[in-house]
Amino acid sequence: MWFAIVGTDVPDSLDKRRHARPAHLARLEQLQAEGRLLLAGPFPAIECDDPGPAGFTGSLIIAEFPSQADARRWADADPYVAAGVYAAVEVKPFRKTLP
Repeated sequence: MWFAIVGTDVPDSLDKRRHARPAHLARLEQLQAEGRLLLAGPFPAIECDDPGPAGFTGSLIIAEFPSQADARRWADADPYVAAGVYAAVEVKPFRKTLP
């Protein structure tokens, strides 16, 4: 099943994000290589693809896992969690309807 993983950043997370980003992306690339990643990306803090120093407010990952518990374990092991980027991480089942 698909699961939506929504990470909400702590205030002023940009430097922490930059530091942990290579390891975070490597995990996403592994999901993609396995055919289990639907989409992933950050939420810019302002209406702009590159928010510069305004940074980001969180991230969305939609990926396939055998269970919600598996998705939670994967999310809890994210380098952004270890680096203190996320204040909270929510994991919810997701049903793709369109397109």
